[in-house]
Amino acid sequence: MSEKKIRTLLVDDEPLALRGLQLRLAEYDDIEIIGTCANGREAIKKIRAERPALVFLDIQMPGFDGFAVVKALAKEEMPLVVFATAFDQYAIKAFETHAQDYLLKPIEEERLKEAILKIRDLIQERITIEQNAKLINLIRSMDNPPTLELSEIINSNDMTIENNYESFLHIKDRGQITRVNITTVEWIDAAGDYMCLHAEGKTHILRETMKNMEKRLNPELFQRVHRSTIINISKVKELQPTNGGKYQITLESGAELQVSRNYRDVLARFL
Repeated sequence: MSEKKIRTLLVDDEPLALRGLQLRLAEYDDIEIIGTCANGREAIKKIRAERPALVFLDIQMPGFDGFAVVKALAKEEMPLVVFATAFDQYAIKAFETHAQDYLLKPIEEERLKEAILKIRDLIQERITIEQNAKLINLIRSMDNPPTLELSEIINSNDMTIENNYESFLHIKDRGQITRVNITTVEWIDAAGDYMCLHAEGKTHILRETMKNMEKRLNPELFQRVHRSTIINISKVKELQPTNGGKYQITLESGAELQVSRNYRDVLARFL
């Protein structure tokens, strides 16, 4: 079976920059350059017509710059975007505009290699997600769909067979998906319809409700200690009483959390 090509569009108003990037990318057998564009307006038309999987997009161009191109396509099916710029002050803004990566000009071979490796992973993840989504939609369209959601079956390799609780959570952020081992999560707190997962010194944002999150987690490991907080009880270092019948939990990382009076009895059964 031949290697699937990543259909790629290059956008830059500098002909030499385009040519240089073409030569660099020629070393990667799975990168198929389907065309080049010299300005933002041309790029928008080409992306809509050709549907590339990947776009290397210059930021500074006359008229429609790279950011304007992304904004024009924001409500459509977007390709993966790697910004190219000679000015690193644009880097933060580039990621705010949902770029998968950015490269500083002149582009170094090692940085380009890192970007390509990252894109390959994202492409593979996107293919998997799209395939699963199509399969789920097919099953749902049947007259007598199975009671068990197909998404649960597909993701069963990330759940314990014994109790059906998830072993990993997949966090999607700006096109990138992070796989978080549930045992590394210290605590989870709610912010509206979003959950903040704190694991290994990082905070991941997941669109989920507290009620659904509780159903996904093994209660032998995770307990709700406040209406907006769930903790990993294996990460608890200390539990101390405070005023008003409340308790304060200190986790192994040093984080301190309050235990609501309504939940302290539940927590006591596990400590």
